[in-house]
Amino acid sequence: MLGERVISNEDIRTFQTEGAVVLRGLLSTESLDVLRGLVIVLMALDHTRDFFHYGAFAGWDPLDLSKTSPALFLTRWITHFCAPVFVFLAGTGAYLSAARGKSKRELSWFLFTRGCWLVVLELTWVKCLGWTFAFDFTSFWLIVIWALGVSMIVLAALIHLPLWAIAAFGLILMGGHNSLDRIEPESWGSWGPLWRLLHAGGTFEFPSGVTIGAGYPLVPWIGVMATGYAFGRIVVMEPKRRRRLMLSLGMGACAMFVLLRGTNLYGNTTPWTPKPNLLDTIFSILDCRKYPPSLSYLLMTLGPALLILTALDQGIPRWLKPALVFGRVPLFFYLIHLPLIHGLSVAVHWLRFHDVRWLVGVPGAKPPEQAGYGLLGTYLAWMIVLLILFPVCRWFADLKRRRRDVWLSYL
Repeated sequence: MLGERVISNEDIRTFQTEGAVVLRGLLSTESLDVLRGLVIVLMALDHTRDFFHYGAFAGWDPLDLSKTSPALFLTRWITHFCAPVFVFLAGTGAYLSAARGKSKRELSWFLFTRGCWLVVLELTWVKCLGWTFAFDFTSFWLIVIWALGVSMIVLAALIHLPLWAIAAFGLILMGGHNSLDRIEPESWGSWGPLWRLLHAGGTFEFPSGVTIGAGYPLVPWIGVMATGYAFGRIVVMEPKRRRRLMLSLGMGACAMFVLLRGTNLYGNTTPWTPKPNLLDTIFSILDCRKYPPSLSYLLMTLGPALLILTALDQGIPRWLKPALVFGRVPLFFYLIHLPLIHGLSVAVHWLRFHDVRWLVGVPGAKPPEQAGYGLLGTYLAWMIVLLILFPVCRWFADLKRRRRDVWLSYL
């Protein structure tokens, strides 16, 4: 799961606790680590864009077809794969942890405590040292680490159910939550903020004046993690059957996306519309709602991810091996990449303007009109970030491999 390489290749012949299945054909953890590493690299690109691209400082959406370019649209769109794969593989990692021999009681406690830890990190480290560079606790945005943490807390209870029930629970949440889109928080009265946290998203304010932004509503993400946990059962199957099922699931998800999104039948709050040219029409189809993640969004991302995992299961190309380093320490990467990207942005903009108040949380400060760079500068900054992080992550991955300290499992 996120931050923990839960099972090693040497564990292939260990005994699975539930179901008494020998793990003879276990999917190589390198395949899972490479997939995780690839989405981590894409995540860093998206966050580099947040702190370096001029469009981010101007406040416009890179998916807005009236303002974006094809290159910028695809730069943003490709990063949609990050959160679903993160959350899905976190669930899979939990299953594999049980398969290695961890009891349900031990796993449940670990998921609960680690989930709480992730929520704390979201509200402190990620907010103050990552996104804002300011220790202001009058507002909070609950985003991906929050969603991971709460989903783990829920999964801590779910793992005591039969596997079929966990799979059904996850699939129902993923597939059915869009039927609730028309329910407005206001219809819940004083409980409206709870509905924002669970499904609707948006901001609300406590009487104390603290503002909460529900960037990642929980219902779909809890379903994604539960489904990922059930997917772990496929991971431990013998290779031929596993690959056949992964291929079928991946192709089925892609086909369902084409059907649902192509017909505007269900699964996304905003229908696509024909545009003056073919490329913009394709972009309109691909522009699926992420906050909260629509069914179309989840099918569009998890389907291809399963196809990629099927290919990786048959052999990892040498040029993808560096992704292993990042994929083995995802939480560590997340916690250090935001301060690094933010700090680099502060440094380069200070050299340009000698004023970075808008980057360090000064209320009311706005960036100059010339702030930011184009895509070329953004990609250059991204490459610099990865080059800096690679040896640091390799060191930490080696540390986790050499030592078994409990605290390391929480990073």
